[in-house]
Amino acid sequence: MTIARHYVMHALEGHEAALETALADVAQTIRDIPGNEGIELLRDLGNERRFIFIEKWDSVESHKGAADHMTQDALVHVMAAMDGPPEGAYLDYLKTL
Repeated sequence: MTIARHYVMHALEGHEAALETALADVAQTIRDIPGNEGIELLRDLGNERRFIFIEKWDSVESHKGAADHMTQDALVHVMAAMDGPPEGAYLDYLKTL
């Protein structure tokens, strides 16, 4: 069963491009981790500082174990470009078309 890990992040003013690049780099790292089934990176059309990052996993446990496959500094550039902590949640797919 595929689950999603959803994050909402806001870039510091003037750091929108830096956050986009950092998230794209993290996505490249995550996509090769066992259990990952895909990643989506979106930007809000009405607020270019707001980003949505969705990771698809085969289980919550796979997501939680992903940190074991990443270096400690993998998120340094993401954290440096964000305006506060991300909002995150695990989501079930009820229906996909």
